[in-house]
Amino acid sequence: MTTSARQSAGVSTNRGKDIAGRTTIADSVVATIAGIATREVEGVHTMGGGTARAVGAVRDRVARSSDPTRGVKAEVGEKQAALDLDIVVVYGTHISEAATEIRSRVAGAVERMTGLEVVEININVRDVNVPGEESEEEEVRVR
Repeated sequence: MTTSARQSAGVSTNRGKDIAGRTTIADSVVATIAGIATREVEGVHTMGGGTARAVGAVRDRVARSSDPTRGVKAEVGEKQAALDLDIVVVYGTHISEAATEIRSRVAGAVERMTGLEVVEININVRDVNVPGEESEEEEVRVR
């Protein structure tokens, strides 16, 4: 039913505002949003620490998908969220500019999608990827 059809049928389009209830947002939802937003920033090669990246690479190849929460820890309260991000940057990336862009994009995405206030985003740069060199992910082979 279109909006005009709802209005002509007498159905309120703002009905949800009048209904009481509680919405709970899981830590994993915020972690997924933050992980996707972080990966969109230029200069971010991948996310996660050494062991987490290696295990994640195997899991990604077997499952043929990637885990958007790898390298993200989210703590969600009733109205606020805090995030810890572990990243690997591409060699040559201006790290402080990338961190500023990550904070901006992640906070914007989380706040827009969840309505939660993002109060803290800690960024841990775990490694630098040098293009042309094999990374830990490339060394792991699933047969």
